[in-house]
Amino acid sequence: MSEEGRTAFAPGHVTGFFTVDRADDPMEAGSRGGGIALDDGVEVRVSPAAERSVYLDDVSVDIAAVEAVLDALQATVEVRAQTPLPLGAGFGVSGAIALATALATNATLGRGLSADELTALAHGAEVQAGTGLGDVVAQARGGVPLRLEPGAPRYNQLDAIPSSARTIEYLSLGERSTPDVLEAKADVISTAGRRALSTVVEEPTLPTFMRASRKFARETELLTTEIREVILDVTESGGTATMAMLGETVIALDQGLSDAGYAEATTTSIRPCGAVLED
Repeated sequence: MSEEGRTAFAPGHVTGFFTVDRADDPMEAGSRGGGIALDDGVEVRVSPAAERSVYLDDVSVDIAAVEAVLDALQATVEVRAQTPLPLGAGFGVSGAIALATALATNATLGRGLSADELTALAHGAEVQAGTGLGDVVAQARGGVPLRLEPGAPRYNQLDAIPSSARTIEYLSLGERSTPDVLEAKADVISTAGRRALSTVVEEPTLPTFMRASRKFARETELLTTEIREVILDVTESGGTATMAMLGETVIALDQGLSDAGYAEATTTSIRPCGAVLED
């Protein structure tokens, strides 16, 4: 046990396309699909405490997935999370906090769980909370992961698009409720998601990923007018962009958003590795 606590980092994750795979066991539930892990993510500091508390950017919060992780680890700790990412905008912040909390709590309290066990714990917590289906396993992997089968480690199957720490820009225009969208469009999403995944598996490159993601957004009718206009602006400027699922967010390769005149876009890069302990 660490008396001073431990810190962990989990990358943000933007999903380009996905399916909805339900199961009675949350470890088997999840999604197939593809996304990009980002250098912008969540840093979590976990310290022993007399009472449990969770803070995000110094504000006390109640995050169901994090509470479930702490319950599973029988942890009475203080959790302090910091992130530059907007909430509810398609960056997998809830999953990142849950995963980083699992890593840091395990190290702080000496619980002795493996990386896959901690990923499974955070994945199950996120699924049960209804805030995500595949972010956690992707954030544990890093890079540009392809989820070929749903679920936590032991059940899922992962591959990835070969990539470097390439520049990514993003522009968030607002929030969107993940549970509401999943409930209303699960069948349509899954059909389009399987097609997109098949396309990318046949040609695993970033340009193919972006094209398949744009097609998925159109086919599912998740692409809003405002997001469509931004993507068109990037395309007309010679760039490549798509929509982050599920959020009112545009992601672009390289300086696609800046070149299209969106000076407020945020610059980050693909994170080649996944979540890690930092101290």
